[in-house]
Parts: sequence; structure tokens; C-alpha cells
Amino acid sequence: MSFNAQLADLFERMAKLLEVTGANAFRVNAYQRGARRLRELSEELEPIADDPKQLTATEGIGKGLAEKIAEFHRTGRVEELEALRAAVPDGVAAMMDIPGVGPKTVATLWKQGGITSIDQLKQTIADGSLEDLPRLGKKTLEKIGKSIAYAESAGQRARLGDALPLAVRIVEELAALNCTKRVDYAGSLRRGCETIGDIDILAACEDPQALAKHFTGMSLVDEVLLSGKTKTSIRTDTGMQVDLRIVREDRYGAALMYFTGSKEHNVVMRQRAIDRDLRLNEYGLWKAEDAERMDEAKPVAADTEKVIYRKLGLSHIGPELREDRGEVAAAADDELPEPLTIDHIQCELHAHTTTSDGSLSIEELAAEAKRRGFHTVAVTDHSAGQVQANGLDAQRLKRHAARIRQINGKLDDITVLAGTEVDILADGSLDYEDDLLAELDVVVASPHSALSQNSAKATERLVRAIENPYVHIIGHPTGRLIGRREGLSPDMGAVIAAAAEHGAALELNANPWRLDLRDLHLRAAVEAGCMIAINTDAHGPADFDLLGYGLLTARRGWVEPKHVVNCLSTKALAKWLQSKRQGDQ
Repeated sequence: MSFNAQLADLFERMAKLLEVTGANAFRVNAYQRGARRLRELSEELEPIADDPKQLTATEGIGKGLAEKIAEFHRTGRVEELEALRAAVPDGVAAMMDIPGVGPKTVATLWKQGGITSIDQLKQTIADGSLEDLPRLGKKTLEKIGKSIAYAESAGQRARLGDALPLAVRIVEELAALNCTKRVDYAGSLRRGCETIGDIDILAACEDPQALAKHFTGMSLVDEVLLSGKTKTSIRTDTGMQVDLRIVREDRYGAALMYFTGSKEHNVVMRQRAIDRDLRLNEYGLWKAEDAERMDEAKPVAADTEKVIYRKLGLSHIGPELREDRGEVAAAADDELPEPLTIDHIQCELHAHTTTSDGSLSIEELAAEAKRRGFHTVAVTDHSAGQVQANGLDAQRLKRHAARIRQINGKLDDITVLAGTEVDILADGSLDYEDDLLAELDVVVASPHSALSQNSAKATERLVRAIENPYVHIIGHPTGRLIGRREGLSPDMGAVIAAAAEHGAALELNANPWRLDLRDLHLRAAVEAGCMIAINTDAHGPADFDLLGYGLLTARRGWVEPKHVVNCLSTKALAKWLQSKRQGDQ
């Protein structure tokens, strides 16, 4: 883990512990902002960790944080954090990771209820002994119990956003070895699944022993679980299991196909081979009579996936589509969706600035979008209901929009739209009046609160927002956080139908915590003729890099460039934004 990442984790933990002990909000916010800034920085702070002048010259790092950074660099620990850990039982700190449970609730459970672990909390929820505590009635405790159950069911899998950077790092390190011929990550990670179990790495090399030795000796290795001739397994310092399989180079394509999966896709492919008097396995595609003597026979195809698909009469099926959802039949008819790539994306329509909770000014956001090759970026800072995000009231928004347009008038080669991310309130009304929304170029409406509504109310809520003529995009429609919060569970068929009817786009929020809409909902949306907006919800420059996670999910949902508003030209985008308000779809 990098120096910056270690510090970010440390500051986030300090912020949580300070909250539960009742520290003032200023100190809590300072650590939260510091953690966020550390995750956004492209340069490591370790080389300047002992230089307070250089540290404090870094945006978001004040004198207090600089002292903590220097202390950590010198000693590997921060005394204030150690004192907080001593004051707060480990089990109490763990309760703060329960989705939807804030520091005030944790403090009440601990100080007034005597609860010091999640297991104890589950037991007391079940026996009803906590229902007399302030602000903790039966319904609230039932919600906490459901949140614990959801987090535990999802907790055995890693998010795509955690696993993919780790896999890329490992692949790049192994690829740099002289003995390595080919190396890729495989499994559910290669298919772009939102969560994965273990990381699978496949390699072909001239010296398997040297490759395995380097793999087990990498700095990220915490424990070697298995060391064999063809398979080696390690556990990383972040707790992930990584399996390395070494295969023959001339059989690499077949092995990559097999270990990428999915299991269901492989079953369909094997049956297709059988139907053609062939046999398909992890070693190649074979004539039926040769499948029992693979050591002597030559495969029909084995070195690349593309050749195997072609020999079976199929167009090449991208990894993200391999889920047995009709992709083989589509490939046989040459009707696979056009793969969506980063080159297709021309604009970002959901981004935040320092006016609410972003780290970039309007000018800096525009410059970053331009650097990424976009023709348009929309400034969509939070509405008033998002107090913790410094949301804007009506008057602030009007001034903000005027400032955006003033800056836009001075810029070349980039258009900056004046917009908002307005809260969809529990009843489906919006946090701003329609006459104010009408003054904006683009409106993203998102649910942020009341995310435990029943399905009927959630559906009515989202449909009402979609029907508003000034709403262009429904942001992260379910409000989920993968592995932490289930979010809304509306009737997505009804929501999609309403969006298609009223010309509103549904967002695929590319942040790997969200990936909302999810792949199956995206497939249903494009089949219904609904437009999709793929946005990063950028709060800082590094967030633009999250677009790749959105593209993986979009391809899993069979989304093509023609379905995505972010793929429109400047002129076409302006026409689409206007058409929603005219009801001309």
C-alpha cells in the first residue's frame, strides 16, 4: 500500500474515532478532507514528509495534518490515533462500518447501551433490550439489523475498484520479467463483475520456477498459501487471495477463455463444440478423436481466444458479455453489441466543484475535462438538502450559475454547463422549485436519503422525478453502495418505462462504490429504448479515471455508443438537453 493510501486510511479512521468520542466537527472534517486529498494526489508525499513547508503548500494539508504526516513517516504511527484506539474499544470502532449507522448512534449504543461489538449488538437487537435507548426504537434497530446482515453477506467479496488496480499492478510487474511471454488477469475480474472473490492471474513463460519465485516474493505478499509447479497462491497485505496459473504459450488462449468463464458461458461453448464433433477444454479446441490424446495431437485452435471463437462459427465475444445471457446466439448471428470504449465518451455531465464538496474550482474542472479530451463538462453541485456536502440554497445556486456562465464565455474548446445535482426527496419532489431548475442547462436528480423505502414508494418517487420536465438525468437511481448499502429497490421496469417515455436518461454512475445502474438494469434500459448517461460524479481530478469501471459495467449491460448521451457531439447534446424540456423525444 502506498504512503498516501496508508495516511488516507489512517486519517479516515481518526475522523471516525473522533466522531464517536464527540470531538468538534472542525477536527473531524479536517481529517476527512485530508484523507480525500491524499487519495486524489498523483504524487507521493513520502519524499517531502519531513518538510512542513512543502507539505502545507499541498492543497488540503494544513499544519496539523502536516505534523501527523511527519510523525507517521518517522515512527510508523500517530500517537493521537493510538490514544483514540485505546479509548475506544475495537468492537465499537467496527460498529461505525455498519451501513447507515452514524457516530451518534454508535456513541449511544456504546455509552448508554454498553454495546462493544457487532455480535453483542446483533444479540441485543434480537432480544429487544435496546429499544428504550434515545433515538433507538424498534424500527430503527430492525434497520440496523438488516444492514449488518447485508454487509456480512457482501463482505466476503472485494469490490471491482479494489481488486482491479491490484491485479493490474501484479500483471505489470510479472510482464516486466524477461522470462514472461504472456500474462493477464482472468476470472470474474476480467468479466468486469462488480465484486469478485479471488484474483486469477494466468501466465505463459520460459522459466515457470523463476516466475513463481518472483510472484511469491513481491512486496505486497503477506502469506504464501500454495506453491506448486503450475499453480501458486498468495494472500496480499490487504487480505486478497491471488492465484497464479502458469500454462503453455501455445495453449494460452484456451486457458484464458476457460479461466475467464463464466462457468455458464463455458458450458454453452463446450456444447457448441460437441454439436460440431469437436471438444473444448482449457487446453484447446480439439477434433473429437484427438481429445483423448492431447499430448500427441494438434489442437484445432488453442493459442488465442479469437481463433477458438472463429473456429466455432462465432464473432469474438468480449469478456464482459460471457454470462450466458444470449451472447453466443448473438455472436453466431453477428449481432453482438458494439463495444463501448473510452474514445466514445465526449463529455462529463455530473461533476462537483469547491462550491459544494469538490476539490476543483470551476476553472480547474473545465481544464481537467479539456485535458481528458471532452467537449463539455457540467457543473452539478449539490442542492441545499445535502448539508454535509455544503449544498447550495436557491440564492447561492443562482450566483453559482451566473459565475459558471461567465467563466464559460471566456473558455475555448470546452463548454461548461451550469447545472445541479438536486435531491429527489422522499415523496419524489425536488429540492429546488421548477422555475429555478428551468434556468439551468442540465439537471441531474438523485436520491440521497430515505433509501430504505419500500419498493412501491421508491418506484413512485423516481417516476415522479422522471416526469418533471426539467430533469435530464436520474443520478445513481438506487443510491446503493456496493457491499455497504443496498439502496432503493424500485420496480425497475416501471422506472425504465417512465424514463423512455419522458426522455430522461438513467445514470450509470462509474464510481466503483456505486456502479448504479447495475448491468442487468442497463440491459433492460437499452432494450426499452432508454438513454444512458455514464458519469464519474467527479469530485476531484482522479475521479475522471473512474470512467473505466463504468465502461466495464456498460459493456456487461450490452450498452452501445448510440445509447449513451455522453457520446453525443456538442450540437447533438445541446439538442438532446433541449428536447427533454420540449417533450420532443
